[in-house]
Amino acid sequence: MSLALRIIPRLDIKGPNLVKGMHLEGLRVLGKPEHFARHYYEQGADELIYQDVVASLYGRNSLQEIISRTAKEIFIPLTVGGGIRTLEDIVDVLRAGADKVSINTAAHDNPQLITHASEKFGKSTIVVAIEAIRQIDNTYQAFTDNGRNRTGRNVVSWAKEAEKLGAGEILLTSVDKEGTGEGLDMNLIKQVHSSINIPLVVHGGIGKTEHAITVANELNISGIAIASLLHYEYIKTNRQVEGFEEEGNIEFLKSNRIYSKVMPTDLANLKKSFSGCAINYRKV
Repeated sequence: MSLALRIIPRLDIKGPNLVKGMHLEGLRVLGKPEHFARHYYEQGADELIYQDVVASLYGRNSLQEIISRTAKEIFIPLTVGGGIRTLEDIVDVLRAGADKVSINTAAHDNPQLITHASEKFGKSTIVVAIEAIRQIDNTYQAFTDNGRNRTGRNVVSWAKEAEKLGAGEILLTSVDKEGTGEGLDMNLIKQVHSSINIPLVVHGGIGKTEHAITVANELNISGIAIASLLHYEYIKTNRQVEGFEEEGNIEFLKSNRIYSKVMPTDLANLKKSFSGCAINYRKV
C-alpha cells in the first residue's frame, strides 16, 4: 500500500519576511512567516518547508531564530534549507527545532556530505533539493542558487546518485514552472519518479486545485510542496503592510492585487477536494 500523500506548504524566507516570486526570482514580501506557518498548521498541513532564499549569497543559514519560534508552537515536521554546507550547520538547524534539512549547493560541491550526513543523522533527516531547468534538447539540468548557477549535472542522473549516496528524500523544483501558476512539469516529475526509490516531493507551478489532483492521480509521489496557491488565499484577509519598511519589496502588498494566474484555495479545502478522487492523502 502506498504512503499517504503529504501536502507541504513551502515558505521562502528572506531575512524576517516571507517572500514569493517567479522562477525563484523577483521576490516580493507577503508577510511574516510565523503567521503563515501557524495558519497552515491549524489548517492541517502535514509538514512545512522553510527555505532561506538568500542564504547562498552569504554562505550561511539565518533561520535559527524563526525555526526556534516555530518549533515551540507547531508540532508537525519542519524541513529547513538554504546555506547548509557542513555537518555543523545541520547540527545547528536541528538543535533549533528542524526535523529535516534540505541541501542543494553543498551536495553538488561535496557529494560525500550526503553520505556523511545520512550516516550521522539518519537518512530520513537528509533531503536533497534539486532545482531543474529544461534545456533546448528537452533534457533537464540541475542548478543551484535559485536557478542561477549551472552544475553540469543531468537531473535524473543526479537524483539517482543522491539516492545512492544516502539521501532519504528528493525535493524537486521546476524552476521553469515555479511561481507561474501554470501547472507542474509532469514530464520532469515522471522522469525523476521512475528513476528513484526514495520519497519524492514535487514543487513548482501549482496554480489551482486541479494541478495537485492531476499529479496525485497519475503518480504515487510522496508529497506536494505548495506556495502561491496557499499564500495568496491567506493574504486575501491577512494583508498587512506595516513592519516591512526596512527590508523587502512590499509594493505587491500595498497594491491589494492577487496574481491572476493563480486560483487560490486554503489547505483544508484543497484536502477536501481529494476526497472524491481516490487519492490516498493524510486527512485534516
